[in-house]
Order: sequence, then structure tokens, then C-alpha cells
Amino acid sequence: MPKTKNKPFSICPLASGSKGNSVFVSTPETAVLVDAGLSGIEIERRLTSVGQTPEQLSGIIITHEHSDHVRGAGILSRRFNIPVYITPQTFAACKNLGKIDLVNFFECGNPFAIDELQVAPFSISHDATDPAGLTLSFGERKIGIATDLGIATGLVKEHLKHCQVLYIESNHDPEMLVNGSYPWFLKQRVKSRTGHLSNMDTRELLTEILDQDLNPVKPVLEHVILAHLSEENNCPKKAAIEVAKGLNGSGIALYVAGPDSPGEMIRL
Repeated sequence: MPKTKNKPFSICPLASGSKGNSVFVSTPETAVLVDAGLSGIEIERRLTSVGQTPEQLSGIIITHEHSDHVRGAGILSRRFNIPVYITPQTFAACKNLGKIDLVNFFECGNPFAIDELQVAPFSISHDATDPAGLTLSFGERKIGIATDLGIATGLVKEHLKHCQVLYIESNHDPEMLVNGSYPWFLKQRVKSRTGHLSNMDTRELLTEILDQDLNPVKPVLEHVILAHLSEENNCPKKAAIEVAKGLNGSGIALYVAGPDSPGEMIRL
């Protein structure tokens, strides 16, 4: 596998939202996608636009079975011989992966390695079969990824401590959701403990994480990427303003990942 051209540890959102989700993470020798919820062709195009190629990928990690997270995983795996990392329950629940020869099963709570990248999956609260959040570590650096969760449990908070980058859900503005066009049952699903975090929920979560990171043993948070924003029930400006309140003028860089084009390549 060719080396990436990135500095030691990098993350770049390729797509985020109900239309599809995919995040590129790389070290000098290893590159992975976390989810592949666009078509295979579109993921290839977006990788190319940020100077990467599918041939570099050492794996595709699937967090849960919803189509906006798995749509392109099967075709990419077959076309480029990329292993897919997935829990057995999620694999059984996926209806559109097709035949995959390179499957590696993991269990939430059991860390594993993809080449030099250390992956720690943990259970989250979402209306899927066996949904997972992740931390990905390289040396002393750690990236936390947690989207599609109705509540931030103590387990989630424990895993997300001492990350340099957090890629975290900020799905909806509660007022926009209540007053929006979604049918009532769907509004209730979004607001539920197995739905999605609001901007306020994310602000509170970050405040707690920052409090826990005081005088840390490991380096502290440097970047926050807001993800999985609802196009109907949120807007990037609202999300950024609300979540920034939880960062307390700390100088942490704040980004908003979007659905239509890759975000910034963040290099640690």
C-alpha cells in the first residue's frame, strides 16, 4: 500500500448528514474510512479531491447499518480489495452490502488494530442493531468519533476524554425541530434517547469533556468537528454559535462538516 502524503495523523470529513456519511483518517502508513454512506464513485471522487485514493485504504469501519453509513462500503471493498470492519450484529442487519470477501468482525468494548492505527469501539445509544462510536489512536494522539447517538452516556464521555480531535454529532436545533415539517412520530424519534443529539446536548457534552480534561495526563482537545447536522432542523451557523458556548473561549478550533463536499484536512 502506498504511503499517504499526510503528516503523522489526519482526519477529513468527506460527507456528513442524512444524505451520506464518511470520514477519512490516516497515519503515515495507514488510511481508513469510518463509514461509507455515499456511492462508491462519489467517495472515490471526494477522496481524489483531497489528494487521496481508494488504493491507500487499509479498511472501512462501519459504525451501524443505516444506509447513509454503508451505501458505498460493499462496492469499494470489492473494487479495491479493502477489508470491512464491522460488528457481527451490524453485518447481519445490513441488507445492501452485497458479497464481501474481506470481513473483519469486532465487538464494542474490545479494541483492535488496523496496521499502526489503534481502534477502540464503544457502544452508543441509537436506534440501530449494535451502533458504535470509535476512538482512533496513533501514538499519544487520539481522535474521537461519535455521531448518531440520542444521549451521551458515561461510557461515551469516558472514551471521548483526552482526544485531540472530536468528530461529534450536533444534529438539530430543538426549536427548529418542533416547528418544522417532520411528522410527530419522527420528531419524537429524533428527540429520543435513541435518536440524535441537539446543539445544546453537544454543547453540554463538550463542557463536561473540557472539565474532565483539566490538568490531563495526555494532551487536550484542539479541534471539534460538528457532524450529522439536519438540513431541515438545523443550520451550520446555529450549531456553531451554540456549541461554541461550551468551548468557553478556549481557542479550540471549531468546524462544521457538510453533506456536499469534503471538509478541511486536519493534521495533528
